[in-house]
Amino acid sequence: QVQLVESGGGLVQGGGSLRLSCAASKSILRFNDMGWYRQAPGKQRELVAGITSGGWINYADSVKGRFTISRDNVKNTVYLQMNSLKPEDTGVYYCKGTWYGVHTWGQGTQVTVSS
Repeated sequence: QVQLVESGGGLVQGGGSLRLSCAASKSILRFNDMGWYRQAPGKQRELVAGITSGGWINYADSVKGRFTISRDNVKNTVYLQMNSLKPEDTGVYYCKGTWYGVHTWGQGTQVTVSS
């Protein structure tokens, strides 16, 4: 079974940047698509950015132009570069891999953006 481990979260001032990493214990090529989700306190988990094995990418409207998702198939890692961070970006960020409808989640990493 593949495990996903997120890292790179932390506390940052508004306007700052963070890069999140999602490291897989096995090849990420097994996943049809991978994505970053976030969950703010009292809110539902939402998709932030997704990337398929073919390289197709989509973003939530709220992060377009500020966040960039990428994948390194050699390092078995998916990244989320977050720039121009806003307080509303605060939440726990989770990585998810999907293989024909079967989902694997990481444990999450906290991102806190101060105003």
